[in-house]
This record gives sequence, structure tokens and C-alpha cells, in this order.
Amino acid sequence: MIIKGVKAKSIKDSRKEPTIEVTIDTNVGKFSASAPNGKSKGKYESKSYVKSLSKDIDSLESLSDYFSEEYLEKFEDLRRIEDVVKGHIGANTLFAFETAVLKAISKEQKKEIWEIVNTNAKKFPRFVGNSVGGGLHSSTSKKPDFQEFLVISDFNSPEKNQKNNLEAKERLKYLLKKKDPKFNEKKNDENAWVTSLNEKEVLDLIGQLNLPFGVDIASSSFYSRRKYHYKNPPLDRTKEEQLMYLKNLIKNYNLFYIEDPFDEEDFESFSKLLKFFPNSLIVGDDLTVTNYKRLEKAIEMKSINALIIKPNQNGSLIDLANVVELAKKKGIKTIFSHRSGETNESILADLAFGFEADFIKCGITGLEREIKIKRLIEIEKRLK
Repeated sequence: MIIKGVKAKSIKDSRKEPTIEVTIDTNVGKFSASAPNGKSKGKYESKSYVKSLSKDIDSLESLSDYFSEEYLEKFEDLRRIEDVVKGHIGANTLFAFETAVLKAISKEQKKEIWEIVNTNAKKFPRFVGNSVGGGLHSSTSKKPDFQEFLVISDFNSPEKNQKNNLEAKERLKYLLKKKDPKFNEKKNDENAWVTSLNEKEVLDLIGQLNLPFGVDIASSSFYSRRKYHYKNPPLDRTKEEQLMYLKNLIKNYNLFYIEDPFDEEDFESFSKLLKFFPNSLIVGDDLTVTNYKRLEKAIEMKSINALIIKPNQNGSLIDLANVVELAKKKGIKTIFSHRSGETNESILADLAFGFEADFIKCGITGLEREIKIKRLIEIEKRLK
């Protein structure tokens, strides 16, 4: 596949905020791809754009002619793209560009995108579905301090997983109506139910569903001056008190999944929690930000046994592949994840399947979420 030209433009994500779409003109046609936006971001994430979205668009188009002599035919050839654009564009732009390249290669070779990543892929990820929301993803004044309450279906089938998660979310709607007098079926950025309940009250309800579940605490979003500042109800906790609180929650609710339980600098507290609960998933997101060196540190300090993979946290799919390889080598579960500001791009499904992720976190309902889920179901049906 040969790139004849590259253009980019600003589009709106699911939160109606600007993000980038990249279009490449090739010998096999034109291909477009877009990048999502994160609202809850780790401070060690790569910059979405070098200076601004518009500057990235200008930079990418000014480099257009540099790709015309490159013949790209396999996943590893993305490195040649990166050699040209390094330092000129940010992570969102690079991710959208590389996604468009994978689409073109798959078209030319008459393969699925996941086959460009790994022709031998067979394993489907389990679904991690955001059912009730709080934290930065919900705009109401009274809400849970934890950012996401997640249901996790346990089938080796995307179609069965989605059916199960949909049923769980509907059941939660009924339970929330009974428990929360302010509940009005409103949904947040990620199409999860909005509630005025606190985290314990939500966990009481999810515990009635009889399936694995967990939380994305997003602790860095309410940590400052060495304390975790809870608002519902108002309470400040030191890191020692946070550890004790989470230990009690995990024991009392049998939590399977705990994401970002501590601030993104606190590898040590992650490690202590994992030592107490080796059979739960202690998940790094803001802690590791799909970054090889951050993952190395987390491994060295035994801080996590699972990590979030967000392609646009890094931008480089080559780097992402290295992160996944290291995680698998060290027995760390991988969870490919969407962002709160999503687009209609479905590549996350192909990447999750191609890299044989253990889990995929892409919501339960909402157009931009369902596109990814439907793509996994489509892959499943084609392989039958």
C-alpha cells in the first residue's frame, strides 16, 4: 500500500468536543480514522497534540509528501510512519493516522484489520461494562466519588457478554429507581446511569446482580495535598486510611476489579493492596498510561496484576504492542479501553482481538460504544 496524500480535520466526539480525523489517499482508495478524547487523564499521558489540534493538522499535511515513496504492507511498517512524524504531531493524531494506514493495508490484502495485527488471534476479551457513573464523568452535584461501577460478564462470546451486560444495566435501572428518589434515568458521558447515591450504596445494588463486578476509582481525580477528598459524604482520607477503606470494600463486596485505587504517583500503595488481594484485579490506568517505562516500574514494585491499554494515551501502535508484550510476559492482564469522549471508530475491537486482550472496556450502551461491541460480535460470527 502506498500513501499518495494525507489530510486531517477537526470533528466532534461524543461529548461534542473537538478531536481529529485523518484521511489518507492511497493506491487502493481513501481511508479515514479518528481518535477519541479522555476527560479523566493521567498526567503522564502523551500529549494529544504537540501544540494544538489545528497545528497538528497543519504539521501532518505539510509532511504528506514524505510518505509517497514508502510501501507499507505489515503492522511493523508503522514504525516508518513514526520515524517521519516524530516530534511533529501528538498522540491523538498519530493514533488516527496509524489506524487509517491499517485500514488501507487490510483493504489491499483483503484481510480483516485484526489479521494485520495477528493472523493467529482466537481469544475474545471479556466485557467490562460501565453501568453506573460518578466522578469526573458525571456532571451532577451529588454523585458517587468513584468514577465507574463496572459489570463484568464471564463468557467467551462477545454476543453473550453484551446480552448479559445489557440485562445487568436494565436490572440496575430498576434497583436505582427503588433506592434513589432523585434517579431520573439520566446518563453520563459514557452512557452510564447517573445517581446521587454514594459508592457503598451503589455497590449494595450491583452486588444483587450475581455476576463479577468492580470499580474505577480514578483516585487521582480527588487526591490533593496528601489526602483523598471525598464529597459524598464529605470526608478526607490519608493514603493509609484509603488503603484500609478499600480493603474493607473489597472484602465486604467481593470486588473482582479495582482500577486506580490510589494516586498515580503511589506505586507503593498499589503494591500493598495487591499483596492483600492477589486474586482480584488491581488495575493501573493513570498509574501506567500505556507507557512502557511506567509499566516496568509497576512490575518492579509489584503494584498491579492488570493494566488499561488506551491506544491514544500513547499514540504509537508500535509502542502499544511493546507494552502488551511486556504485560503478557509478566502475567499481567490487559484491558483495552475506550475514552469518555468517543467517536464512531471501531478499531478498538480489532486491536483488542488482534492482541488477544483479556478484557475490553467500552461501555454497554450508546452509539459510539455499541459500534465497538458490534464489531467484536461481527468478528465472532465470521469466525464461526
